[in-house]
This record gives sequence, C-alpha cells and structure tokens, in this order.
Amino acid sequence: MTRTTTTPGGPGAGDRGDDGVPEKGRGYRKGPVLLRGKEIPAQTTDQRLLAAGGDSDWVHSDPWRVMRIQSEFVEGFGALAEVGPAVSVFGSARTRGDHPDYAQAVEVGRLLADAGYAVMTGGGPGIMEAANNGAHQAGGTSIGLGIELPFEQGMNEFVNLGVNFRYFFARKTMFVKYAQGFIVLPGGFGTFDELFEALTLVQTHKVTEFPIVLVGSDYWGGLLEWLRTAVADRGMIGRADLDLLHITDSPAEAVAYVIERGRALAASEREALDELVEDQQDAAGTAADGS
Repeated sequence: MTRTTTTPGGPGAGDRGDDGVPEKGRGYRKGPVLLRGKEIPAQTTDQRLLAAGGDSDWVHSDPWRVMRIQSEFVEGFGALAEVGPAVSVFGSARTRGDHPDYAQAVEVGRLLADAGYAVMTGGGPGIMEAANNGAHQAGGTSIGLGIELPFEQGMNEFVNLGVNFRYFFARKTMFVKYAQGFIVLPGGFGTFDELFEALTLVQTHKVTEFPIVLVGSDYWGGLLEWLRTAVADRGMIGRADLDLLHITDSPAEAVAYVIERGRALAASEREALDELVEDQQDAAGTAADGS
C-alpha cells in the first residue's frame, strides 16, 4: 500500500507559519459542524467558557453549557465503549511525512494493530496521521479524537472512527479512559500536556497505573535528566516516580513494553482485588462466628 504523507507546509493542530499566523487546513470542526473560510468563529468554545469578566449573561448561558458538555461525554462514551483494548499515541502535528519520526509512528501504529490494539490519536496530521496510517495499513481500528481549534483542521484520512470535541477536558478523558497505555513520540506543548497529565494521574493514583513509553532518547533524554536531577534532587518527585516512564528508540520495544507491562499491571490489579475480596469474606465470617 502506498503511504500518503503530510504535504509540506500543510496544517497541524497548533501549527503556525513563520509569521505566527495559523496555517490553513481541511476544515474547522465545531462539535459535529464543519466550517470553512469566513464562517470560522473568532473564539473557540473553550475560550468562551473560560472567559473572565463581561456582563451577567453567563448566569443564564453557563447552565446550558453543562448540557453541551454532558453531550460530549455521552457521545464519546457511546462511540468508544466497544472498541476493545486501545493505546493512545501522541506526538507533534508538525512532523512531515519524510521525517524519521513519522516512519517510527507508522510502525508503532502498525505493530499495535497487529497485536489487536486500537490506535487512538488526536486525529490530526504529523505523528497523529502516521500512527493512524500504520493502524490503517494493518487493518486495525484507527481512532481520531479531534478538537475545535481557532484555525482550520480536519481528521486525517486514515481515521476510521472519529469523534470531534469542543472541550479539551472531555477529549482528554477519552484518551485516558479507553487506553491501556500511552506511547509518546517527539512533540510540543500539546504532547507535553498529555504526557504530564497522564503521569500526574498515575502518580497520584487517580487512575490505575498504565504503561507510558517515550520514543526517542535523543529528544526525551534531556527532559529525563532534568527530572532525575533538578526535580528529584529537590524532592519535588520521588525517585520511584521516574520508573513510571520507559524510554526507547525502538517502535517494536515500545509496543512490546506497553503490552507486557499492561498485562503485568492488570494481573497485579486482579490479584489485589482477589485478596481484598478474600479479606472481606474472612472478616464477615469472623463477625458471624462472634455473633
């Protein structure tokens, strides 16, 4: 199969030209609605939700926004509830089709699909397109979770299950809820955001631990060194927290680690649950004997 690559100078989720102006893309998504040209609004839904000041109209409009937020969760849950095991893949929207990172992301997507995992990305160009491309080539489930941004963009052509969101927090919930692990390739602020949110959720035990892999030691090595020294040396994180990250230069190793570590964590969770149930049964039996 011939691989379609991102057109040089093409759009990205967050991409801007050298003059700082957002680059044109394939359509602006506002929930289920597609807009182009002069129909694109000056503000996103998130901007309006988070805007401070202004008149008192928000007293009447914000309660209705809750219904829209609720609908995004309902639609997301409905679309993704039956996809089976999945892995979220993150990375830059700016990565061109001839870059080595693109080829690595294609391989990650292909290997995940071959192993029976759905591949979830942000649905845009660059690394997202590449991972969806790999899953598509392997005949797997290729998922794109799009987001409304203040410039045109559209789902890449390799997505076969796409959901568009107005609110970042609703979209982020889907990435975590339906993924058995994260594979993170080189990216910018958006990629950092997803990475550190996942780390925070695992570190604080807000979610059951899942594997997180960084692909590209030359890109991520400086960050890990900073975490080991400046951050850990000051006691801002525990040394054990560094074990939450696995770094590799091999797509095959990244996929194998996510699968094997995920299985080990799931087995450990089941064992802990069985022990809890057994303890509760013993406690109930002891209470019954003493009554």
